[in-house]
Parts: sequence; C-alpha cells; structure tokens
Amino acid sequence: MKYLKWKDVELERLNPVIQRQMVVGDQIMVARVLLAKGAHVPLHHHHNEQVTYILDGALKFAIDGKEIVVRTGEVLCIPSNMPHEAWAVEDTVDLDVFTPPRADWLAKDDAYLRGGK
Repeated sequence: MKYLKWKDVELERLNPVIQRQMVVGDQIMVARVLLAKGAHVPLHHHHNEQVTYILDGALKFAIDGKEIVVRTGEVLCIPSNMPHEAWAVEDTVDLDVFTPPRADWLAKDDAYLRGGK
C-alpha cells in the first residue's frame, strides 16, 4: 500500500513548459502533468492504455485523424498504440493514468517530452 500527498511527490521538469509527478503501482501508473499554455506533447504512441482527466485547463489532442479539445472535468481514453499529440490551450493540469506503467517514463527514456516547446 502507498499513501502519498502530491506535495511530497517529486516534481520533474521535463522542459521549460512541462512538469510531471508520478505514482506507480504494480499494474498502474498515475501522473500529474503540468503544462504551460502553448506546451506541445509531440506525436507519439505507446503500448500502454491511457486515460487523461483534465483537472484544470484544456488540451487540444490530434488523435485518430481528429482534433478534440478536452477541458476541465473531461476525460479522454486513448487505446494502446494509438498515435496522438497534444497542445496546451491554456495553463493545464492533467491526470494521466496508464496501464501498465510507462517503463520509458520510469527510465527517463522519454526524449520526445524533454525537447522543449
């Protein structure tokens, strides 16, 4: 069992406009991602199923040939291996849930996020 407060979880600065915190279980990962307005998460895909819940702000996703804006209180489910990218329409805090946990994030092998805006 783990019991944590977000204020006690390491805040990792990936680039000047994206920061994240992660909590990892055996089969699941929760990441709190902070994106400044204009931040871009480049096109990528992963074998992990993803659920993104916007706590505050808005992200515009390009996914499956569509653009969709996900706003505060809304949820987007992204299937395994589905290419996607996102832009922060405003300062945004999102909660990303992955199963299984993102091995690339844990190993800090996520250069696509560390490149900047």
